[in-house]
Amino acid sequence: MPTAHVNGIDIEYVTSGDPADPALLLVMGLGGQLIGWPEGFVEQLTARGFFTIRYDNRDSGLSTKFEGMPDFIALFGGDGSSATYRVEDMADDAAALLTELGLARAHVVGISMGGMITQALVINHAQRLLSACSIMSTTGDRTVGAPTGEAISALMRPIATSREEAVAASLESSKVISSPGFPFDVDLMTRRAENAYDRCYCPEGTARQLGAILGSPDRTEGLGEVKIPFLVIHGEDDPLVTVSGGKATAAAVPGSTLILIPGMGHDLPEGAWTQIIDAVVANSELAAV
Repeated sequence: MPTAHVNGIDIEYVTSGDPADPALLLVMGLGGQLIGWPEGFVEQLTARGFFTIRYDNRDSGLSTKFEGMPDFIALFGGDGSSATYRVEDMADDAAALLTELGLARAHVVGISMGGMITQALVINHAQRLLSACSIMSTTGDRTVGAPTGEAISALMRPIATSREEAVAASLESSKVISSPGFPFDVDLMTRRAENAYDRCYCPEGTARQLGAILGSPDRTEGLGEVKIPFLVIHGEDDPLVTVSGGKATAAAVPGSTLILIPGMGHDLPEGAWTQIIDAVVANSELAAV
C-alpha cells in the first residue's frame, strides 16, 4: 500500500477503481483501519462509478503514531486542552491526502468518528468536497447521541495482553454494538478482528483518537453553513452513537437528507449495503460538478 507524507506525518492509503471516475474518500471510525471497510461494500461503490480512497487515520493502522495520553477526567469534564490533537486536525489530514493524490474535489463518506471528520471537512474544507455522507455519527453536542451503558461497558475493557484476548474482546464488543436486525456472522467478525490485530494493534492510538473526539468543539453551528449535498444515515438501534446523534446532525445541515435504518446498530451490515450505497449515489448525483 502507498504512503502519503502530509501535515508532517505519514498516512497509509489504498485506492480502488478508475482514477478517471469521481473520487470518493472513505473515512474510518475510532480505532478502525482502512481494512475495516468491508471489501464487498467497497467493490460495490467502485462498480457504481467511484474511484475510492481508503486510508488509516493518524494513530491507527500503518499511519503515524503519536505519543502521550490525554487527561480523560479533564476531557469528560469539558476541558479539551490535554487532547493530543482534534477531529479538525484529522480532517486536515484528509484534505491534505486529497491534495497529495492530485484530487481537487471529492465525495466523502465517513462512519462514526469518520462521520465527525467528514463534518469537520465540510466546515473547514468545503471547497474540496462535492458531497458528504455522515453515517452513525453525531455533531459533538454531548446532549445527543450518548451511548447506552451496555455499549460503554463493552468498549471500556482492560487492554488485551495477547492476540487471543484482543480478538475475543473485539468479538464481544462487536456483538454488543452490531445490528440486532441483521445476522451476526461470528466467523467473519473473528477473521476481521484477527486481521486487524495482525496488521496493527495500538490501543494507545485509539485512546488518543477518543481524546480527539472529546476535546473537539461542537460542530452544530458550523454545519449550519454547509452548502453541498449532505446525507445522514443512522441505525435506529445503534447503542454506541444513539439515533439522536444522527437526527441532530441532519437537523444542523440545511437541506440535508436523513435516512434511518430499522434494525441497524453501529456497523455496516451487509443486508443494508444496497440501501446505503443507493443513498450515497443519489446524494452524489445532486453535486454541482
